[in-house]
Amino acid sequence: MTDDTNALGTFLRNRRGRLDPAVFGFSGRRRTPGLRREEVAQRANISPTWYAWLEQGRGGAPSADVLNRIARGLMLTEPEREHLFMLGLGRMPEVRYKSAEGVSPRLQRLIDTLDASPALVRTATWDVVAWNRAATVVMTDYGKLAPADRNILRLLFCNPRIRTVQHDWMAVARFVVGAFRSDAARAGATSEVAELVEELCKASPEFEALWLENEVVASGEGTKWLKHPVLGDIALEYSGFAVDGRPDLNLVVYNPVDPAVAKRIRALVGD
Repeated sequence: MTDDTNALGTFLRNRRGRLDPAVFGFSGRRRTPGLRREEVAQRANISPTWYAWLEQGRGGAPSADVLNRIARGLMLTEPEREHLFMLGLGRMPEVRYKSAEGVSPRLQRLIDTLDASPALVRTATWDVVAWNRAATVVMTDYGKLAPADRNILRLLFCNPRIRTVQHDWMAVARFVVGAFRSDAARAGATSEVAELVEELCKASPEFEALWLENEVVASGEGTKWLKHPVLGDIALEYSGFAVDGRPDLNLVVYNPVDPAVAKRIRALVGD
């Protein structure tokens, strides 16, 4: 395979050419910018010969472990690492779960514009990390809760007030557990949920029974019914959206089915 047709080699040469050797403690005069092949191999802890073969389109397909080492050695961004895997193995890398403590200011400003539609951002383990004013008045005031208590499963199974506002608590609980299991697995967060699951199994026999059913469901869209203390019985159509570049985050927007309810939510938000 020639260099012109070796997309993987072209990509690797391009990325190592962008790195400043001095940043990594490499010195010496150079005819071309960037790191040398042997320096990338050293940073990736792989054979210099094997790395040279990769750039030359020789030696067969690299392993996922080698590609991850090269990605670290070249300081690739997550989209660049994904592209490296597509070039080297023809597939995306396995998801690496990243816990989130918040969202970008841009995303927060976006959900804040939804004055009549409750919106929240949750992690793969269903911790709520961002919400708007409409979510505060319709769902719950997450800002008054400790961060550890902003978990949707803890609220649903351990908070009596949240339980009483559900029209059919058991149906909601069964759906939430199945969707939670699906989201955690998709984001590669299986190990991260173990402690939470153990805690909830001890706190709620109902959760334990539902968890043992091993149901998995999609949570993309549907209708949520609530018995709100001020708004009365309301129906909210919801849609879930992936946050670009963050497989661990999901944006959920709830739109009132009744325009009159939307108007009343705006009034509550404005109070």
